[in-house]
Amino acid sequence: MKNFQMKIILLLYVVSIAIICFFTIYFSRILINAGASGEYISQIKTVSIASLILFSIFTIILAIVEVKKYIEPMSKMLKGAKKVIFSADINNMDTSSSSDDLTGSFNEMVNELKQNLKDANSEKKQKETILKHMTDGVITFNMEGKVTYINPEANQLLVVKNNDTTFKDIFGKFSDINMEKIIYLDSWTSSEKKIENDQGTMSLFFIPFRDDLDMPAGVMVVIQDITEHVKLDNMRKEFVADVSHELKTPITSIKGYSETLLDGDCDKETEKHFLHVIDDNADRMERLVQDLLTLSKYDNNRATNKPTEFDLGELAKLCKEKFDIEIKRKNQDVNCFVTADVPNVYADRDGIERVILNILSNSIKYTPEGGKIDIYVGYVHNDAYVKIKDTGIGIPKNDLDRIFERFYRVDKARSRQLGGTGLGLSIAKEIIEKNNGSINIKSKVNEGTEVVIQIPVKKK
Repeated sequence: MKNFQMKIILLLYVVSIAIICFFTIYFSRILINAGASGEYISQIKTVSIASLILFSIFTIILAIVEVKKYIEPMSKMLKGAKKVIFSADINNMDTSSSSDDLTGSFNEMVNELKQNLKDANSEKKQKETILKHMTDGVITFNMEGKVTYINPEANQLLVVKNNDTTFKDIFGKFSDINMEKIIYLDSWTSSEKKIENDQGTMSLFFIPFRDDLDMPAGVMVVIQDITEHVKLDNMRKEFVADVSHELKTPITSIKGYSETLLDGDCDKETEKHFLHVIDDNADRMERLVQDLLTLSKYDNNRATNKPTEFDLGELAKLCKEKFDIEIKRKNQDVNCFVTADVPNVYADRDGIERVILNILSNSIKYTPEGGKIDIYVGYVHNDAYVKIKDTGIGIPKNDLDRIFERFYRVDKARSRQLGGTGLGLSIAKEIIEKNNGSINIKSKVNEGTEVVIQIPVKKK
């Protein structure tokens, strides 16, 4: 290849020299015949010689450029291809048919290259699909801070707008998040930040990455929605504080009255009163501990749930009878109606009885004297239901969403006075859900409350 190119350049050089010499001699004779002076002819010869020298220099430069720019790279490429082909097929290559083998090996290399490109594209699409359907958000930025990739979840979690195309656009409102600091001052380790926005609480992991030359190439951000985790953590802290408070109150009362009794300066009537107070507070602590143990069993799936077939209407009437003395004392009008031919339900009878007793007890407690409470038992959409409707003090609208939270009370002072632990509705919800049912509450202040419990019926 190289010799062939040089021969062409040399041939062109010789032909050009011959042409210049021919025209120099030709024009010199014409001028001599025309009677031109010897000095003028000498100048023409000088110009011709100078032209030959310049043309020779130009031809040499052209040959060097040709060799360096085209011939040598092509020769190296061909030599490299021959080495690859010869090393792959050295045991099977026939020197007499090297041209055919070279063509076949080249085609094989082309096919292998196509397959590698296909595999690379397939792997790229797989990664894009994974990132697109991740529940976590992912954003990558280059060194200029421009977004190079963002998945739909990141758009949603960070509420990214169409014109938010840089690191500053997305995180600029947070003063403690700086891209340069993440890349150069965090020792190439991921850093975590927590932010609050309209979507809730987000945990951001900033991970710097490098290129093939081990130089900074950008930052990847992984966004996790931890709103529910934060909410649960706050509920846990609140739960511990509530338990401590609920236990501290009766313990303080018991300790105070018992110390007074130990002093021995009380008469019999006072001692009897103090002992009643101690007994009441001990009962309150016992109820609280029992309720906590019940919730713990449901939380850890250790609660015994023995489904049986039973008549929900009969159970509701039985629960009402257990409060007859309290109902008469408050002169309340309490009635139980079975509104349809209700099939037997299939659930944990003891658990459902506990729920009905809890709801009915709350209705009696928070309904004034002379008030009315109606209990309806019916059947709708393959579920039996118990609806307890009263004309009590009702529940404010803002409190309805939290009524099933543990230790949540609408009127804390009154609830404690009436002997409640603040766990009854939480336990009721756990029991109903364990039996594949549901419980819903509607209420208006000073108008009353309606609680509906739905339980699946026995399948035929």
